Amino acid sequence: MKVLSVASEAVPLIKTGGLADVVGALPQPLAKHGIDMRPFLPGYPAVVAGTGKGKRVHFYPSLFGGPASIVSAEVDDYRLFYLDAPHLFDRAGGPYAMQAGGDWSDNWRRFAALAAVGADFAAGQVDEWRPDIVHAHDWQAAMTPAYIRYRGIAGVPSVLTVHNLAFQGHFPREIFPELGLPPEAMALDGIEYYGGIGFLKAGLQSAWKITTVSPTYAQEIRTEAFGMGLEGLINARADDLVGIRNGVDVASWNPAQDAHLSSCFSPKSLKGREANKRAVENRFGLVEEDGPLICVISRLTWQKGMDLFAARFDDLVEAGARVAVLGSGDQALEGALLAAAARHRGRASVIVGYDEPLSHLMQGGCDAIVVPSRFEPCGLTQLYGLRYGCVPLVARTGGLADTVIDANEAALDAGVATGLLFEPDNADALADAVRRMIRLYADRALWSGIQKRAMRSDVSWDRSAASYAALYRSLLSRV
Repeated sequence: MKVLSVASEAVPLIKTGGLADVVGALPQPLAKHGIDMRPFLPGYPAVVAGTGKGKRVHFYPSLFGGPASIVSAEVDDYRLFYLDAPHLFDRAGGPYAMQAGGDWSDNWRRFAALAAVGADFAAGQVDEWRPDIVHAHDWQAAMTPAYIRYRGIAGVPSVLTVHNLAFQGHFPREIFPELGLPPEAMALDGIEYYGGIGFLKAGLQSAWKITTVSPTYAQEIRTEAFGMGLEGLINARADDLVGIRNGVDVASWNPAQDAHLSSCFSPKSLKGREANKRAVENRFGLVEEDGPLICVISRLTWQKGMDLFAARFDDLVEAGARVAVLGSGDQALEGALLAAAARHRGRASVIVGYDEPLSHLMQGGCDAIVVPSRFEPCGLTQLYGLRYGCVPLVARTGGLADTVIDANEAALDAGVATGLLFEPDNADALADAVRRMIRLYADRALWSGIQKRAMRSDVSWDRSAASYAALYRSLLSRV
């Protein structure tokens, strides 16, 4: 079976968030199920440079304003295609925004082109490779199912995965004539959305199946609180909605063989975590002691609940926790956290930015990781925490609720607890969870048991890949 995975980013080539991890990770585990999945990406400079010399398999004299080519290439353990369109993607800055800040004004054109070419693959216009299924990811690729639908391309099912419903791709209706779609597409059951055009809405309306990155998030987005204005459409398509939890790359995130750690360890022996803890203390300028060390590794945004964390920062330190924060985001939140850390020198520290090796070390040396998100489609940091025995303290929402078993009395008695959960959007509940964590930590045998059970959690892609394979086969049975 051949599956084209249309997306705006993928590791190890280009990444702004968890979307890239999913797109880059899925091909290898799906290969075990006899599925040849190939990502199709925009030809950003990083993608072109990171794949070396590829093979041009199709040429467009004019595509949304300029010449373009489809290039077949290879990276790591999978093959991929990218759209080499310099007029759309050969720019300094990020995938979606200018260096000076602000989204590219022609993002609609850039990602409509990606989606339209994804539909060309489905139509068999790319001789090199015709997929059996097209799988689109988030708003940037969500027009792909719409192009397949309105071009009347039969026999090729489409899937849309929503990684974060908050990002929808809204554009003015004036762009419609340039999209190359028939007039009937500009309708309520098509791509029209509140008088304009909604890329994600178009995909939700047109895809054969809709998936989200966790079962709980699939249910949450059917409600007004989490549906971001699309809950009506999502409920209308409830029979075609399924949640499949993300996994992590257990080869790259392996505490027994992680070059970023000062000392490796495994569930059989946690001894190496002590050396990592000392290394984290040294890197963050924290006093060296045996007491609990909690960390945050996150974008510093409202969605991630970082304002709640900042509001209770003093309480957490006064309760006995030391705090290490790595992240960047809203300047006001960066400033609030830096000011809070300055009030507790030696017991709290903040590093603004992102450092992949340091994030590994923090997971391998900190005792717990706090994830207070207001909503979280899946989340990856808590999965890394489980893998490394950095016990997750997470809000009871989305994928966080699906992946962590709360250390309540019943779970402790049954020997199944892997972390702590608390009510989302509640600073007091967050502080109470940290205090509960500190009490549990005081019983070192009990705490060690929680860490070891967390590390034995299956956070790999194996189960999720099997679910995707089953989904794909069910769709082909309908063709």
